[in-house]
Amino acid sequence: MSTATPAVTTAALEKSKIAILGYGSQGRSHALNLRDSGLDVIVGLRAGGATAATAKADGFTVVEPAEAVKQADLVAVLTPDMVQPDLYVNAIEKNLKANAALLFAHGFNVHFKTITPRKDIDVILVAPKGPGHLVRTEYEIGRGVPCLYAVYQDVTGKAREKAMAYAAGLGGARALLIETDFKEETETDLFGEQAVLCGGASELVQKGFETLVEAGYRPEIAYYEVLHELKLIVDLLYQGGITKMLTFISETAQYGDYVSGPRIVDAATKERMKAVLKDIQDGTFAKNWTAEYKAGLPNYKKFKQADLDHPIEKIGAKLREKMVWLNQQK
Repeated sequence: MSTATPAVTTAALEKSKIAILGYGSQGRSHALNLRDSGLDVIVGLRAGGATAATAKADGFTVVEPAEAVKQADLVAVLTPDMVQPDLYVNAIEKNLKANAALLFAHGFNVHFKTITPRKDIDVILVAPKGPGHLVRTEYEIGRGVPCLYAVYQDVTGKAREKAMAYAAGLGGARALLIETDFKEETETDLFGEQAVLCGGASELVQKGFETLVEAGYRPEIAYYEVLHELKLIVDLLYQGGITKMLTFISETAQYGDYVSGPRIVDAATKERMKAVLKDIQDGTFAKNWTAEYKAGLPNYKKFKQADLDHPIEKIGAKLREKMVWLNQQK
């Protein structure tokens, strides 16, 4: 594995036609950045959809996914994970030319073998470490978002060059390119989401809120203390790690961090994190999520509604109405 330098260019793709399948947050930013980098981009979307209208308004040629694949030397699959297997079978597998490249922004389906790519194509990954809007805005001001890149299958001997060139086209080479593999990218991404960024953080916030309210404190106060102010801490962590966070919080807060943090997230918590990671590594999570999707998402919908109905969401909606700066950001 290696870390690339900003000297990486788009040269390996300058004579290639790139098809972007999917035009959500990532798809749109990829298409716009690649085009602005001088590459030849078309967009493959179902006719009549809202995203097709957006892509046309952005000046792209928009055709059905299968037609886009036929024309392409590189196909970037940027649709939701659970849509990708059917998209591969129906639009990609029979239409992608030999020696072309199939690119993913997340390795889920390839790693867990819900997609088995043809043996005569390059299979690569480029994953910007930021949301689509950031990928676009950083590019527009002359910077870039760091990207992970990986090669799963190299038929042409140029798969790595193609991945790096694609990342350069996104602006990633202006910042940092880190080589990985499909297994590492997929498993660490899923773990981060489940144990810390989404699952861990939201549960911590909800349980903290419940603890304060059940102890008799007003929900408005609890909201500010366990959810609203979390942004202040996360911004410090994002900008300079734990070191910067400790620099900017009070000594009282630091001492509380040292003596109480390990009481909440302790060795038993870490063991449960290991269990979460094991379910990801052995395919249990992927199997369960695939089955859940095929069943029509009954548990997903139930879990989501429970989060939406949580008291912290009810009080938060009222409080955020008074935060004028939040409305301005929207």
